Amino acid sequence: MGKFDKYKIDLKGMQADSCKYEFVLDNLFFANIDGPEVKKGKVNVVLVVKKTSRAFELNFQTDGMVWVPCDRCLDDMEQPVSSTDKLLVKFGHEYAEEGDNLIVIPEEEGEINVAWFMYEFIALAIPMKHVHAPGKCNKAMSSKLSKHLRTTPDDEMDEDSFVPEESNELVNDDTETAVDPRWDELKKILDNN
Repeated sequence: MGKFDKYKIDLKGMQADSCKYEFVLDNLFFANIDGPEVKKGKVNVVLVVKKTSRAFELNFQTDGMVWVPCDRCLDDMEQPVSSTDKLLVKFGHEYAEEGDNLIVIPEEEGEINVAWFMYEFIALAIPMKHVHAPGKCNKAMSSKLSKHLRTTPDDEMDEDSFVPEESNELVNDDTETAVDPRWDELKKILDNN
């Protein structure tokens, strides 16, 4: 029995118009699938398969917790995930992905393994930015980042203000600045047009 055999859905042998499956994806699942985004977690997935006249509609409801590295301190942090996703599957001659949510599987096989699809739905549910709550980041890493982002040794920064922001310099129109005389010549050309 393979690592992901329990995630195979036999569509060809489906007797009822609708079937419900429940999966608990744990650390072993994430280690076996070896995806780049998530290495650990505990996620519950409820899959409802509906047979329609032309295809099979797979509706995934995903809820749980994954552990991902914090963008600031790189320590693992808990990240809740929740998503509702739909996948359409139809029979054809060979396997093909047509669009974002339409899969064609060979009719003679008649089954689809949903393990990778569930992993992708979880990975897509993770926000782009994931950081610890204020004050929860690794103190040693926060102090190192703070030290490297200071412009002078006297700069005081608290641990949560080390994220660099856009330039905060205010431009004062009253201040005289030295302008290269070549720019003046170019401005004259613009003024003449």
